[in-house]
Amino acid sequence: MDRNDVSWQGYFAAVVTPFTQDGTLDLDTLKDLIEYYAAAGLHGVVINGTCGEWFVQDRDERKAVAETAIGAAAGRMTVLVGCTDYRADQVVDLARHALGAGADGVLASPPPYAKLFPNEIIAYYEDISAGIDGPLAIYNWPHGAGVDIDADLADKLAGIDKIVAIKNSTPNTDQFFETSQRVRDRIRVFGPYMSERGVEFLRTDGGDGFIGGGSLFGHADPQFWEDYWAGDFDAMHRYAARSDELFPLLWLPGGWAGVYGAYQSQLKELMRMLGQPAGHVRRPRLPITDPESLQAMRRILVEHGLLTADGAPAGGGSV
Repeated sequence: MDRNDVSWQGYFAAVVTPFTQDGTLDLDTLKDLIEYYAAAGLHGVVINGTCGEWFVQDRDERKAVAETAIGAAAGRMTVLVGCTDYRADQVVDLARHALGAGADGVLASPPPYAKLFPNEIIAYYEDISAGIDGPLAIYNWPHGAGVDIDADLADKLAGIDKIVAIKNSTPNTDQFFETSQRVRDRIRVFGPYMSERGVEFLRTDGGDGFIGGGSLFGHADPQFWEDYWAGDFDAMHRYAARSDELFPLLWLPGGWAGVYGAYQSQLKELMRMLGQPAGHVRRPRLPITDPESLQAMRRILVEHGLLTADGAPAGGGSV
């Protein structure tokens, strides 16, 4: 398999997993969220990734979340299921289930905590590839995995059967663009193209898509890629300027945490402010309850046109 065996492109939301306030899995709200993303025109969703708090779910819950999201999407967008775990056989078990349930593909990072060496990472993905019958995406998540897949290693991984894409969440943007140039002839590359620098790179080198935490801008997120495919770089620059201004106010450098709390906690709070189905976090993640932080987040959304002055969603889809 390679990039030509899948049609994955555009804006994919890294979907949060909703829980109730007492920590119970909330599958009804998950269905509502997938419906919201379908209505916004998103090209795909990623389930049970970092935003999806896979690390607080047991295996049955992870499978239930995958089945629910796949069923709710009903073929209207690409569905990728995160299967990150500590051993290749555990990843394979989750991946076989997801693919059997109708997922378009699966993704996995190197195992958390272990900090594998490059040759071990190659062997890890070879073992996963050998155990599944479907397309696989690499998830380069240095903050969680403790290792950063650079261009040389990505170049080697791109030759493994079943690997068709990489979600590259390196905080090193120079490395991201180098990796994109090196591997995009063989696998699809998802990463930070939706910036001023990214727009210029897309103009000269091309790119496939972006997997972002939720979709704060709504329809404007997938529209960026529609504009790219239509060659409307002026519209892309308008989006990128707005995004480059907003996101540093909300997220720490590298995108691993929010300014006002844990990534998932802050994302869910922002989503609720915008009227999006979100649910709550599950411990050990804690909600953001500090009134000053909540007020600051609302103020940022108002100042950047996502909320009205009275706190109502402003329909941030126009740029």
